[in-house]
Amino acid sequence: MHLGERMRLGVINPQEQLHIIESGTADIVPHDALLAKLEEDRPLRIKLGVDPTAPDLHLGHAVPLRKLRQFQDLGHTVVLIIGDFTALIGDPSGRNTTRPPLSIDEIEANAQTYMEQAFHILDPDQTEVHRNSEWLGKLTFADTIQLTSKFTLARTIERDDFSKRLKAGEEISQHELLYPLMQAYDSIMIEADVEIGGTDQLFNLLAGRELAKKMGRPEQVCLTLPLLEGTDGVKKMSKSYGNYIGLTDTSTDMFGKVMSIPDTLIVKYYRLCTLLPVDEVDAIERGLADGSLHPNEAKRRLGREIVTLYHDEAAAREAEAAFDRQFKEHAAPDDMPEYTVNFVTGKVTPDPNPDYDMPGLDGGYVYLAALMTKLALTPSANEARKLIDGGGVKVGGAKLEPKQFRMHPNTLTGAVLQVGKRKFARILATTP
Repeated sequence: MHLGERMRLGVINPQEQLHIIESGTADIVPHDALLAKLEEDRPLRIKLGVDPTAPDLHLGHAVPLRKLRQFQDLGHTVVLIIGDFTALIGDPSGRNTTRPPLSIDEIEANAQTYMEQAFHILDPDQTEVHRNSEWLGKLTFADTIQLTSKFTLARTIERDDFSKRLKAGEEISQHELLYPLMQAYDSIMIEADVEIGGTDQLFNLLAGRELAKKMGRPEQVCLTLPLLEGTDGVKKMSKSYGNYIGLTDTSTDMFGKVMSIPDTLIVKYYRLCTLLPVDEVDAIERGLADGSLHPNEAKRRLGREIVTLYHDEAAAREAEAAFDRQFKEHAAPDDMPEYTVNFVTGKVTPDPNPDYDMPGLDGGYVYLAALMTKLALTPSANEARKLIDGGGVKVGGAKLEPKQFRMHPNTLTGAVLQVGKRKFARILATTP
């Protein structure tokens, strides 16, 4: 019987479960303990703690959610901890400065958005949701002192981010030292069998094992997941790097971005970003390795799988068709944004970049680099000029020549401005 079908029917032994869980993971600590827990033949409690510090998620944030869903498909229970209390402090993992605290209202708004996006992946019927203020907010100062006695300062400052900051003479606030303890206490309160997180979270996850041991409780297994590279294939996925695929992106943008990833990331994206059974991903990997599967075919399926996950199957089919119209048939997308531009005053409606003031006409001509920046097609005028010089900008389907930085407004009125392969805008003009 197909492994995926056996998974759906719940007919799968602990060793096979372990093989599925191992797919795409970085570390399992300790490895033998996870198999032992699986052999207990009961639903395990799988914990993920998240501090809702930002409202919008991308595929990198969704990697642990996908692993949680895998556990759910194997019959286990997910316990999602919304760190409304710990978010008031901020996780110092991987940071070289103290993070400014959020307000309670900001945390709650972010938490609601996070859960809406998370349940695109998780099965609500197999998910418990808790806010850690349920227990952390009830601790007295005496309780906190009792908990701190379970950890040593020497052990805490061993963590990489703290040691680097100490060597650099940078400040570490006392409240940051409490963060691993509070995350560990979360594990005690929900009786976690397994806790998952990114590779930068291993210290915090191990703190949960240490606290359980000192309190005479069963110790959780720590499972870490690799960081996901963005569409550039180099840096980790991040909005600040502009290489992210957002969970709330349109289906067309999502598919197009997936198609832009390097071929070397195809298998990793399958393992970390889709819900395909592990044996199917293994087959895709073999096909790419032996040449029986073309990377473009694999990438197209990857795009459909990801779009279906966050939209639906019909949206995935239409997104692929729109991609073909744009890139195979060189047609502009039907749903491109339209902007009304007053070339004299430099005002744009709607205004996609209100923080940037676009100048008006210069000698009767429009400065294209400024227009592209105002329309958020490029992050800066300097980048716009580079794209024009490199042949990456078209107006009305005609590629601009190097140094062609100015254009008469009559030429732009009603025209489609294309920047790169995926960014389009139709220019509508007005008079003052």
